[in-house]
Amino acid sequence: MTYHPKSEFLHQIASRGFLADCTDLQGLDDKLNSGVVTAYIGYDLTASSLHIGNLVQILLLRWLQKTGHRPITLMGGGTTKVGDPSGKDEMRKIISVEQINANAASIRRVFSRYVSYGDGPTGALMPNNADWLDELKYVEFLRDIGRHFTVNRLLSFESVKSRLDREQALSFIEFNYMLLQSYDFLELFRREGAILQMGGSDQWGNIVSGADLIRRVEGAEAFGLTTPLVTRSDGKKMGKSVDGAVWLNEDMMSPYNFWQWWRNVDDADVGKFLKMFTELPIDECDRLGALGGAEINEAKIRLANETTTLNHGRDAAAAAEQTAREVFEKGGVGDDLPTLALTPDEIGDGISVVQLIVRSGLARSGKEAKRLIADNGARIDDAPLTDAGLMLDAAALGSPVKLSAGKKRHALVQLTLL
Repeated sequence: MTYHPKSEFLHQIASRGFLADCTDLQGLDDKLNSGVVTAYIGYDLTASSLHIGNLVQILLLRWLQKTGHRPITLMGGGTTKVGDPSGKDEMRKIISVEQINANAASIRRVFSRYVSYGDGPTGALMPNNADWLDELKYVEFLRDIGRHFTVNRLLSFESVKSRLDREQALSFIEFNYMLLQSYDFLELFRREGAILQMGGSDQWGNIVSGADLIRRVEGAEAFGLTTPLVTRSDGKKMGKSVDGAVWLNEDMMSPYNFWQWWRNVDDADVGKFLKMFTELPIDECDRLGALGGAEINEAKIRLANETTTLNHGRDAAAAAEQTAREVFEKGGVGDDLPTLALTPDEIGDGISVVQLIVRSGLARSGKEAKRLIADNGARIDDAPLTDAGLMLDAAALGSPVKLSAGKKRHALVQLTLL
């Protein structure tokens, strides 16, 4: 990057690897230096929890607020009814309004861990675009907003081109998504004075169209900024684990498993992830990322503690580290491992170890659990588990039983009388 930002916000995000593209970097820098800037990022409500792939955007808003500006976390209650085609190879499934609203309620609590909501000049806001999109009169919308979009331009969007190039269906309702997202920017400009929309690099076309719509309709200047796609050193997309997404809500993934994901990142990713996902000084991130041998493990523990503290609190991070040390260094059980509690009725005359592996989250199916055992990847109380037909009764589960899948994933199974 040839331009060196003067504003603290752009300086921080550029030096930490958050910045991919900006519609007018110097113009935005000037705005950030001249007063409080209101910026927003929109979030799909297709699941009951966000995952660590969303953390880049959440931390972008956190840095915005920490450097004296006002963030908006826009709930996509309206646009989720349509479905964003960006980055998708097939049509999204339409989910019910009830499920969308339930998802919104579930993910709201994550944001308050990262940004502070309030009425002050930099207090974060959380509107829902259903508030204005649900009230749209379609013909009037097409007349007032749709006339500013050409089909030629819409067909040039990467999200549309990639789908059509593969001869895969793109529904008319998805085709409308670009207009609706642009309209969100216009509404937030009118309602809250938002002049900046941010998002992932796959949103570039939508963001630029929103800024252009504000210029056409209001004759005002607006800006767009995108972050790069974050990949791991192995080239895989950030946010995935062996078992799927790494969720932010504790009811979807325990703080211990969240901590463990960060603890187990590849050595080559440590420095980059420290810069992006913690607030440690850049020099310290570089120092920790450059460590080698056994020392890099302490850097990974620092990464896990910092990220878990932000998402789950300092106590949860400390408990996860203590449990990890007991499990890995002392061969113990630990107090914070994911736990499957079974009643005597559930156990009956006995329950198979395959069922326990599946129900504790160490495998997604009985077939996968049996393959894990056959491949010598399963352990019970730190001893090799070789018998897929093993049954455990209530007496065997009277004290916690530790199940392991490989060297890094563990769970407890115990009897409960509740």
